[in-house]
Amino acid sequence: VIDPEKWGLCGGHLEEGEDALVGAVRELEEETGVRLPAEALELVEVASVFHEAYDSWDELSFYAAAVDLTDDDIVCGEGRQVVFVEADLDLTGSARQVLPGFLSGPVYSRLCA
Repeated sequence: VIDPEKWGLCGGHLEEGEDALVGAVRELEEETGVRLPAEALELVEVASVFHEAYDSWDELSFYAAAVDLTDDDIVCGEGRQVVFVEADLDLTGSARQVLPGFLSGPVYSRLCA
């Protein structure tokens, strides 16, 4: 388990032959029950993240999409809870690395417009 008891982003490993965008669509649906078309997702960042639990560096692709959903639209398929939040949270290493730049960056501003 990577970063137990922390708030993080939806994600997972790619299946054999799968590209990052297809994997993001699949993982989003597996973890939240939300099925978005690939063209709805926008690449935010590709980052190298160290996972202490595995003692490995992994390349992660982070995507975002503008949605009109509420917590009632989410079905938690993995993890303890999946909700939309506006709070200072104890984040996973990868979320801590990417989220601040995303929230202050142009993709977030455009998606919120």
